Amino acid sequence: MARWLKTSMAQSDKDDADLKVRTTVETLLADIKARGDMAVREMSIRFDGWDRTDYRLTDAEIRDCMSQLSARNLEDIRFAQAQVRNFAEHQKASMHDIEVETLPGIVLGHKNLPVNSVGCYVPGGKYPLLASAHMSVITAKVAGVPRIITCAPPYQGKLAPAIVAAQHLAGADVIYCLGGVQAVGAMALGTASITGVDMLVGPGNAYVAEAKRQLYGKVGIDLFAGPTETLVIADDSVDGELCATDLLGQAEHGPNSPAILLTNSEKLARDTMAEIERLLTILPTAAIAAQAWRDYGEVIVCDSIDEMVVEADRIASEHVQVMTRDPDLFLARMTNYGALFLGPRTNVSYGDKVIGTNHTLPTRGAARYTGGLWVGKFMKTVTYQRVLTDEASTMIGEYCSRLCMLEGFAGHAEQANIRVRRYGRKNVPYATAAE
Repeated sequence: MARWLKTSMAQSDKDDADLKVRTTVETLLADIKARGDMAVREMSIRFDGWDRTDYRLTDAEIRDCMSQLSARNLEDIRFAQAQVRNFAEHQKASMHDIEVETLPGIVLGHKNLPVNSVGCYVPGGKYPLLASAHMSVITAKVAGVPRIITCAPPYQGKLAPAIVAAQHLAGADVIYCLGGVQAVGAMALGTASITGVDMLVGPGNAYVAEAKRQLYGKVGIDLFAGPTETLVIADDSVDGELCATDLLGQAEHGPNSPAILLTNSEKLARDTMAEIERLLTILPTAAIAAQAWRDYGEVIVCDSIDEMVVEADRIASEHVQVMTRDPDLFLARMTNYGALFLGPRTNVSYGDKVIGTNHTLPTRGAARYTGGLWVGKFMKTVTYQRVLTDEASTMIGEYCSRLCMLEGFAGHAEQANIRVRRYGRKNVPYATAAE
């Protein structure tokens, strides 16, 4: 039976925090809808201390940001983007249009079409998260999206050169320096200066995530992406330092980022907890990571590997780092996760930054029903049908008519009946099931 050596804060406290965020976002989005650019500008000044008459970056500003990066910086960005693009292209190649004659004279098919416009949010208030530009813009480009705009907040009161460079090199059509709810709301609802989009993608803080949730339906979204989560699954084939490093490496994202250790070794569990305390004395981001570990960290000890699999699926974490003697067992048996990182040689940071898989992943249990961002998220699979012969229309029409009348839909039945009369039997009465 699973035992908790460390628990996170009470669920009721988490719910209270969520309610405050939800109420705040509702008010902000209503203001953007009512007042457009004026509301967006006021929010940018209020939340980011950032005021411009036009938040769209000029070509000169983009060139200036590019010039501030070293050749090594630019090469590293291009390398990471090449990995993301390569994997996305392989994903796209796995998607096929189909057309099949399912019955004589009846042809059905589907096509995979990209959405027409996407707004990519690139978080950058606390850290300049340029990797999010790779993950969203490049993947949308590979999908064939014709119009891609990006929004990223200012970093320390000015443009973030690395984020701007990443957005530009990834292929964004228009780049805005705008953050938070005001950015997401403007892209979804549209304003006089920002043409609205059909879909929002990209991670963000709790307010950005809630704004996307509330805007879903008005526009499409990639997924509900809340605070970063990490689950480390480990046995005594690894040590506490490695586990602690991987937990804190994700806890530094924010003070509400869950970091959980799941193990069948109590010794490893206690060693990891001790190593976390040691690392928090030297980690430059310890102020954030320590709060996340205190409030959202958990340590769970299971009796067996089987129990670890069950617990891991219950948690349904965004990132799952598996460091056991047989990590492929978890690949074979787990069903609920955003991304798996198998074996001690890999880690979540590789996936976040450079290895090529997408780092925009489901959180808060959404891994139970969805995967992460990929080319397919930007595609609409649409169907079509074609009836080639009189005989086929008559045959399918007779079935359709009877089924419509079984449901009481006389108008639907007549759509079938008129075709049966014209292409087959002439004596079918109006709005009556064909015999």
